[in-house]
Amino acid sequence: MLRVLGNILWFLMGGVVMGLAWWLVGVLALVTIVGIPWAKSCFVIGAFAFFPFGKEPVNRKVLTGEDDIGTGALGMLGNVIWFVLAGIWLAIGHLMSAVACFVTIIGIPFGIQHLKLALIALAPVGQTVVDSDRQRWVN
Repeated sequence: MLRVLGNILWFLMGGVVMGLAWWLVGVLALVTIVGIPWAKSCFVIGAFAFFPFGKEPVNRKVLTGEDDIGTGALGMLGNVIWFVLAGIWLAIGHLMSAVACFVTIIGIPFGIQHLKLALIALAPVGQTVVDSDRQRWVN
């Protein structure tokens, strides 16, 4: 019940803005054709940005136990390109939002979510989003 309430408050109090920012970057990446792999990550993480409570970002290699194209050397190259073109800007948006949330005591849980999103914004290739309950079983 608290997850649902947290997600509703998050969405109404600004989560929709950062979720739309992720989707906008995803659409721009999709239009370039070359950016399709980044676009997929943007849409997955954008959905996470809309409703983050009850979900966690996790490395796909940790989740599956196997390497894939996004968790190896090509994934690292993809993350470097991403960081330069879009990641830093999305991370800055999340950091600014986190600071605004931390100013108020009641906004601290929202600030923590923004920090999670800022970290994933820096290197999203090779990451996926899972339910928090499933994350406990991965570790």
